[in-house]
Amino acid sequence: MSGHRKERVGEAMRDVIAELLAREIKDPRVGMVTLTAVDVSPDLRHARVYFSCLGDEAERARSLAGMRSAAGFIKVQLARHLRLRYAPELTFLLDSSMEQADRMASLLKEIVPDDE
Repeated sequence: MSGHRKERVGEAMRDVIAELLAREIKDPRVGMVTLTAVDVSPDLRHARVYFSCLGDEAERARSLAGMRSAAGFIKVQLARHLRLRYAPELTFLLDSSMEQADRMASLLKEIVPDDE
């Protein structure tokens, strides 16, 4: 399978999951979640869904638990909306890259103050 198709399917999956989170999934554990990426296996049978969310570690853990709880529903909806032959197994992972970027920015500000 071409890398372009894999990327297109990943983007389409991200869009569908974001729509489901906004409109269908009512789990109170899932807070302000932002999907950052969907990495799909070459055979489209597995997908890693990366997301970030606001809050402390406990709130992030609750959001992760809520996302994992909704995985079956999301899987079925993905197969239906995208007309996939196989519904992919979903793995939800917290994406900490935004937090790392914020930390790096604050460290750089300490090293090089803005007033220089």
